[in-house]
Amino acid sequence: MRFPFALSAKIAGHIIKHKLRGTPKFAMVLQLEPLHACNLSCTGCGRIREYSTSLKDSVPLDTCLAAAAECGAPMVSICGGEPLIYPQVEALVEGLLAQGRIVYICTNGVLMRRKLRDYLAHTHSPAREGLLRRLLAEELITASQAETIRRGRTGEGPVIAPSRWLYWNVHIDGLESTHDRIVEREGVFRECVAAIRLAKELGFQVATNTTVYRETSVREIEEMFAFFSWMGVDGHTISPGYDYDAAKRDMAQRLGKRPEDFFLTRAMTREKFAGILDWGRRFTIFGTPVYQEFLAGRRELTCSAWAIPTYNIKGWKAPCYLITDDHYAGYGQMLERVDWDRYGVVDGVVRDPRCENCMVHCGYDPSGALGTDYRRGDHWKNFIYNFGPRPPPAIEGQRVNAFNRTAS
Repeated sequence: MRFPFALSAKIAGHIIKHKLRGTPKFAMVLQLEPLHACNLSCTGCGRIREYSTSLKDSVPLDTCLAAAAECGAPMVSICGGEPLIYPQVEALVEGLLAQGRIVYICTNGVLMRRKLRDYLAHTHSPAREGLLRRLLAEELITASQAETIRRGRTGEGPVIAPSRWLYWNVHIDGLESTHDRIVEREGVFRECVAAIRLAKELGFQVATNTTVYRETSVREIEEMFAFFSWMGVDGHTISPGYDYDAAKRDMAQRLGKRPEDFFLTRAMTREKFAGILDWGRRFTIFGTPVYQEFLAGRRELTCSAWAIPTYNIKGWKAPCYLITDDHYAGYGQMLERVDWDRYGVVDGVVRDPRCENCMVHCGYDPSGALGTDYRRGDHWKNFIYNFGPRPPPAIEGQRVNAFNRTAS
């Protein structure tokens, strides 16, 4: 199967349940931002600037868990900011899994190996000494780190452990040169690769999360997929870079750059993603083939931002993950008070100028799953894609020049 049966069945069951009940709008994925502090300052991300006055704040653990229970989404993406900075991230993961959620930890990878070493120290025993020696030989841990792991974990509380319901979702925006330039720090791509390798050695599920910008070539996207497929990554999320207000302001004010030289227009997105249906056959790309057809310009979709709501330090963010008009105290209150028909692009008509170039997955991928713009055969197409055979690892990935950074 392309995706684990239990995960696909849980999501499909959630959709069927609400369809039978006649629920007009319901959550598919919760974007949970426990904080907005971050250890990187990426080009194209306006999050830490948009919430610059509250970077020291965080959402209490019980409030995070209550938000997940309130909206009832079967999947929770823990994002931010950098969620591994959140002091109670382990307890948050444990609590969400206890609720029966599928959990994605969306990380830039910088702190990921530290959390994996915590798990190693917590579970180490003489029987696992062979694993430790192998990790040393592969330079995934240092000798001093190995000694710390052997002494065992001194702190109390949970650790992040492998689970069939848990994914590490690592931010990768291209191969080394492109990725390090976008995150504005050298060495981050290599750290991400090392963290992914270590996570796979320890039995975790790992996905990559990529935003495509104007400077990213189609060839590089394909090589990136092949490289991480060959490494054994379990799946990939990909979305076009969209010029939302907070990101545009940050780029102009902080970097003195023109947003139109960096972000994609709708026409450029369709050009970049013209081959995504082929990528979907060759690689394990998360999302529906209906959404892929939309990215390739083969059909239109209506935005369903309400299906992937965002909860953060100010409440339920509306209307979507990228545009902020207001924050609400409750998910139901947000559904009721937001005029959803004011947003998106419908049949080529731009309802809100801020939505003109948006084709991002958090607005349109749920439309493909929910059938909001149904064409005959769509549901069967999605079923075959999700429950069909998993593409084999891309052998050509071993020949990709992934570490291609040049001095800047």
